[in-house]
Amino acid sequence: MNEASASSPDAEEKKTTTVFVAGSTGRTGKLVVEKLLAKGFGVVAGTTDVSRARGSLPQDPNLQLVRADVTEGVDKLVEAVRGVDAVVCATGFRRSFDPFAPWKVDNFGTVNLVEACRKAGVARFVLVSSILVNGAAMGQLLNPAYIVLNLLGLTLVAKLQAENHIRKSGIDYTIVRPGGLTDQPPTGNIVMEPEDTLYSGSISRSQVAEVAVEALVCPESSYKVVEIIARTDAPNRSLKDMYAAIKQN
Repeated sequence: MNEASASSPDAEEKKTTTVFVAGSTGRTGKLVVEKLLAKGFGVVAGTTDVSRARGSLPQDPNLQLVRADVTEGVDKLVEAVRGVDAVVCATGFRRSFDPFAPWKVDNFGTVNLVEACRKAGVARFVLVSSILVNGAAMGQLLNPAYIVLNLLGLTLVAKLQAENHIRKSGIDYTIVRPGGLTDQPPTGNIVMEPEDTLYSGSISRSQVAEVAVEALVCPESSYKVVEIIARTDAPNRSLKDMYAAIKQN
């Protein structure tokens, strides 16, 4: 994996050169990998199935595939993330008959990854979470989206627990909470708000990946929780400006 060339236009701004992506074969994680490679990052793609990843991810000399399962504990993950500059976590549980799957992946799995970063000396962590994770505190207990997502093994509660762990970990974090995810191309401009603000709306996975990757080259994103959706009537603003406008509590 090659570091960014000193002649690259954003080489001075880009301090992160190699990124581990958890959930790299998922619908959002795959887009994160593609956008990182397009920006010249070296990528270590963590996957539970290397053969599947080889068939679905780009063939690129700056891409390395490693087997990594966030549910298998910290020690194995330490070896997977050792030597990278940052981690983007885009994992999500797959629907199954296991009622504890959301907790194993979205809570314990993310916590395992954070602890692996601490042990391996990885100081930057970007998490893709969800709006409404703190819906109870927002007065959104009867919001249909909050009800449905929590029927699937208390998914939002699991994500909130993981967020809380990250925020107490000492790692430089950015938590990105998107609205409902769509696989279609973007149909509007990104709206970014502070935590516990948005309770409806949707956004393209491509835009979510863009926001997550931008966090790695945008100092204004550090130690912030942001919520994002897309709206056709929203102005087209730079992500750097939007990150800078977020005042973290």
